[in-house]
Parts: sequence; C-alpha cells; structure tokens
Amino acid sequence: MRAVVTVVGKDKTGIISKVSTFLAEREINILDISQTILQDYFAMIMLVDLSAATQKLADLAEDCKAMGEKIGMSVHVQHEDIFNAMHSI
Repeated sequence: MRAVVTVVGKDKTGIISKVSTFLAEREINILDISQTILQDYFAMIMLVDLSAATQKLADLAEDCKAMGEKIGMSVHVQHEDIFNAMHSI
C-alpha cells in the first residue's frame, strides 16, 4: 500500500532529516519526494510505501500529526487512493 505524506510550515534546518528518520524508524520507504521553499515557507510531498510499515495507517497519521506539532510543521499522511480522489476532476 502507498500513501502520500505532506509537510508544510516555516522553513528551518533539518525538516527533511527529521521526517525521513521518523518514517525510516517505522519501516516506511520513501518512493518519491519533492520539496520547495516558497519565500519563508517549506512545502514537501512524498509518496511512500507502507508495505513493511510497523503500524497501521490510522496510527501513523496520528503519529505524523504529533511529530509535526513537535517540529513546528503540519505533517499529514493519507492513503494514495484518497489523495488521488481528492485531487482529481
């Protein structure tokens, strides 16, 4: 199963490192990643593989939200199919 992780907030050092380490600790593989800085704001979207993940998607979503609050970012994860449905016309 694949999911989409989004990270948004004020730019600061170490965001990619903290998020990728968080995912790796849960056996989540990053398949694709795109990030940009828009003035002072950081935006990143990742496609991840949850096949070997150590927790269920709902639990991961809660943990991502909590981790995001801890680092001062908005971090969300959702199933790829839901993300695609929300962003199609």
